[in-house]
Formats: sequence, C-alpha cells, structure tokens
Amino acid sequence: MSNPLDQAAKELADRPLAAERTARRLYQQNPADPRPKLILASALRRLDRAAEALPLLIDLARAFPKAARTRYELGLVLCAVGREAEGMQQLDAAVALDPGHAEAWAAMADRAFAVGDVVRETRAQAALARIGADHPELGRAAELVALGRHAEADPILRRFCLAHPNHAEGARLMAACHVAQRTVHAAETLLRHALTLEPGSTRIRFDLAHALFAGRIAEQALAELAPLLAIDPTNPAYLNLQAACLGLLGDDRAAEAINAALAAAYPANASVAVNHGHAARTAGLRDRAIAAYRRATVLAPQAGEAWWGLANLKVGAMTEADEAGMRALLAGPLSDDDRMRIEYALGRRLEDAGDAAQAFAHYARGAALARVKFGGAGRDYAAEAEAVAALYTPEFLAPRAGQGADDDAPIFVVGLPRSGSTLVEQILASHPAIEGTMELPYIGNLVGRIEREGGTERIARVSAEELRGWGEEYLARARIHRRLGRARFIDKMPNNFRHIGLIRLILPNARIIDVRRNPMAACFSGFKQLFAEGQEFSYDLGDLAAYYRAYLAVVRHFLGASPGGVYTVIYEDLVDDTEGQVRALLDALGLPFDAACLRFFENDRAVRTVSSEQVRQPIYRSGIDQWRKFEPFLTPLAQGLGDAREGWRA
Repeated sequence: MSNPLDQAAKELADRPLAAERTARRLYQQNPADPRPKLILASALRRLDRAAEALPLLIDLARAFPKAARTRYELGLVLCAVGREAEGMQQLDAAVALDPGHAEAWAAMADRAFAVGDVVRETRAQAALARIGADHPELGRAAELVALGRHAEADPILRRFCLAHPNHAEGARLMAACHVAQRTVHAAETLLRHALTLEPGSTRIRFDLAHALFAGRIAEQALAELAPLLAIDPTNPAYLNLQAACLGLLGDDRAAEAINAALAAAYPANASVAVNHGHAARTAGLRDRAIAAYRRATVLAPQAGEAWWGLANLKVGAMTEADEAGMRALLAGPLSDDDRMRIEYALGRRLEDAGDAAQAFAHYARGAALARVKFGGAGRDYAAEAEAVAALYTPEFLAPRAGQGADDDAPIFVVGLPRSGSTLVEQILASHPAIEGTMELPYIGNLVGRIEREGGTERIARVSAEELRGWGEEYLARARIHRRLGRARFIDKMPNNFRHIGLIRLILPNARIIDVRRNPMAACFSGFKQLFAEGQEFSYDLGDLAAYYRAYLAVVRHFLGASPGGVYTVIYEDLVDDTEGQVRALLDALGLPFDAACLRFFENDRAVRTVSSEQVRQPIYRSGIDQWRKFEPFLTPLAQGLGDAREGWRA
C-alpha cells in the first residue's frame, strides 16, 4: 500500500482537493510533522485559499528557516494575498537556499514579469536556462543568452555545436546569437534543423517565429505561432509576438487590441504599457497612446522608452513637470538605453519650449549614445555610391530592360528619412487608385540574399528568368499588405534609393518617387530623431552629410542611366504649391487628379513612421526653416555637405 504522505504530494498537481483532505488528516494525526502541514498549505494555495495557507507557512518558516520549499510556498502565498514585495523576498530566499530550485525561479520570473521587474525577471530566466541545460558548457551559454550577452555566448556555442551537431538546444541557442547579430537566415536554418530533432518543442517553435519576425517575414511567423497559441492562448510572450506580426502586416487595430488586452492583464508592467502606447499611436489613437505612455512613466519613472514615446508624438504632450522629472532622472544612475531615450525626449521638450541651445546639447548626448548602440562609424558612403554607379551603368541596364515582372502596381517612395516621404505617401494613399502600405522589408530582404550569394557578381550573371522570379516574389510578399484591392500600392522604405538599380531590373514598370528636402533641414531633422532601428548614419553630423551626398549621387546617377525611371518631388515645393505639385506627381504616375489627395489629413489609415501625427494635420510651413534656430551648432554638417548644401535641387 502506498505511503499516504507520498500519495498526497502526488495529488497536489491535479487533485489538490484530495491532497488537502489527506494532508489535513495526517496533520491532525501528527501536528509535529512538518511535511503534511506543508502539503496542506500548498493544496490550499492551489485551491485559491491562500489566506488559509498563510498562517501555516509562517509557522513553518519560523520553525525551519532554511527550508527552501517552505520559502517558495510562502512566497507564492504572500503574492496571492497582495503582499507582493514580501512574497518576492521569500522567493529570493528560496533560490538563495537552493540555487537549483527551478520552480522558485520560474515563479520569480512570472511574478517579476507581472510587476515589470525586468532585472529580477532576467536573473530568473538566466538561472532557469542554466538549470535546464544538460551540459555544463551549454548551461553557461544558455545563461549568457538569457542575459543578452550574445557576444560572449557565441564562441562557446560554436564549439559546442561543432562537437554536438544534432543537439537541438545547442542549435536553438546558437540561433539566438544569430538573431542578435541580424543574420536571421542562419538562425532560421538552425531552428528548422532543431525542430526536426524535437518537433514538439514549443520553445524552439517560438524562437523560430521570433526569428522569422526579426527577418520581417511576418506571415510565416504567424503560421509558427498559431499552434502555440492554440495550446496556450493567454501566454503573454506569444500574444506580444502575434501583435508585432500583425502590426508588420498592417493589421494595426488588431495589434492594438491585443496590446490593450495585455495592458489590462498586466497593469503593473511598464514595458507592456509602452508597447500598448506604440500600438495605439500607430493605429491613430493618440489619446490612448498618451495615456499608455503616461502610465508607464508612473510605473517605471526611469523608463526611457515611455518618455521618448510621449515626446515622439510631436504634439506638445510634455509639460514643465515632465521636464523637471527628466532632468532629475538624468542626474542619477540610468542604463545607457534609458539615458539615450530620455536625452532625446528632453531635447524635444526643450525645443518645443524654444531653448535651442539646451535642446541641441541633449540631442547631441542622445545621439552619441545611439551611435555606440547602433554603430555606423567607419562606413564609406561615397564608396558605396560609387559601387552602385559602377554596376548599374546604362550599358548594363539597357539590354535587361523589361525582363522583370510585368506589373505597374508598385510605387516606391525613397529618399532620406525625415524628408517628407510620409507626407507624399499620405497624399498618394488618399487617391482611390492607390493604397498605402508601409515601409516594406522585401527589397532589403532580397538584397541580403543576393549579397550572401555573391553580391555584385551574382547580379552580373543574373538571367531574365531570375529577374522575373525576383519581381514576382516581391509582388507575392507585398500582396498581403494590399487590403483595399486598389490598382497601385506604395512601398515607402526610404533607404530603397540604394536599390533603385535592382528595382528597375526586377520591376521595370514600377514607379520610383524621390522625395528630396533641403539637406540642412533633412539632416538635422534626422539627427534629432531617435529611430527604432537602423538609420545608423543619423547619429553624427559628419555621417549625415556623407550619407546625403551619397544619396544625391545615387539618385542623380539613375536619372542619367535610366531616364524617366525616377521622379523627384521637392518637399519645399510641395509645401509652397501643394495642388500644383500633387497634380504633377499624379500625372507622372499616369493617374487622374483627385481632390481627396488635398485632404490627406482626413485619411485615418495607420501610419507607422515618426511623422504619424504630422501627416494627420494640414500642411504647414513652420517646419521648413526650423533647423535655422540650430544653425550655430550645425557647422560640421554644413562643412560636410560642401557644394551639396546649395546644389541639392539639381
């Protein structure tokens, strides 16, 4: 006959009521034995009767202060009755007494996420990663990955994977390093291999979905997420990634709804509130975005992303009290990421208040941190422009003309960020024949693949069939974003100017619109903007000047090498003569004028760029010469631009 105490312990997981009965009987028979008392308390907790369990556990903790299991149960019960801080202290004590107590670490990670304690959550996840590994070397690497120290984990994992090529967890962790390094194609390969080894692993499948999202392949990411959500529909990590994928595909209202539900479920988590703010802003729900960002600053005053979210709305949402709060935060200890964002946010607040000198000082400090974070130093933009011109000569383009996919639907809007491309997109997307999508990643993805396959040499030997295939692949990927069924659609990835040559080859009937702005205005506007990712050239005035010159060189090259292939819109002209410029632009696209294009600010479509609030207002001139207030601080930019400062229109 089985031991009743062992039987009660086994019943805890799925029959807590039976466990309570057995443990209570055993406890009444022998009150001096702590084991049935602990099982009874655990059963009561599982039956949502934490208040009854609490005195039992307090007595046990006093009698047995070094019992990790008791501390663990007490921690959970204290959290359940609303004494969160005391509960976390008990969980801390449990893992200090038993560093291998996986249940206590898991409980700590869950509770820390609920209250937005990122440091404690990361520590717990790292411990779980180490404990869960089946090899000491792998355990150390897993811990480093969980801590975000991928550069340190990488060499350990390379050695391990060479020695154990069919170890699924090793491949999964190595894939995480590739995602951190933005070599997403390698991560996908590793994760698909890992899934063949462990097809039922939810962790590997989730990592695959995340890697696909990182590669901006949202459809496939959602397909991998679907079975996970079917099993665990309230998992916050799954829901967060689902919302991000939906946003990438343009379903912004659905993404906002998921983020709103997460914010309601985890009201104490500042990061969840920030995500909701971002989603609400994209969906055009300004007041909801402000409320979400504000809540995040209350939950975590040092949360730089919340402060920058408020500032980046560009609607004067920040107050003198906010300014004082940000100054106080910058005077104290902060992570580099939070400091970077708060520097930019305070710069925006001070610019709105009319203090150009102080605003520039804070923008510059934020940019210095961003340049370290995003890199960008050492790029030779002039050489890159020369390489484009050397490859895409008239002699190279002419015999390949018309070999790509025969479709005139795509309209590419290119240029520098902050040059008016979002305004042009919004105007065009108000035409009944044109749909605005977003900054689509598909040309960049194709370029990355071509680079891996040989780059310039691969392009030089491309066949007509391949060009057509690449064009059709682009059109197929873009199709999911075309929700309105209109004849034309816009791809507003500004940096696609670097790929005009490839676009001309694979989509010969596509229209390319170059949106150009005074370089001093465009470059300074980029300098004071903290971008979500990329745009690494924008965090140094010298880099900005070099990038602008390279941009001009590339566009001018194609104006000569592929006449008629690029149409330039001057932002300042668009502001001065909106109707005339819009009529000329639509004529260049072969479309009739429609008055709705002049009422673009009434268009309630989602806008994902940093200009989202600005394009929901009528055109105003005040921003054109805004940079002049900062001219005394922009000497490196003016010098770097050289003759492009005056000759940029031609």
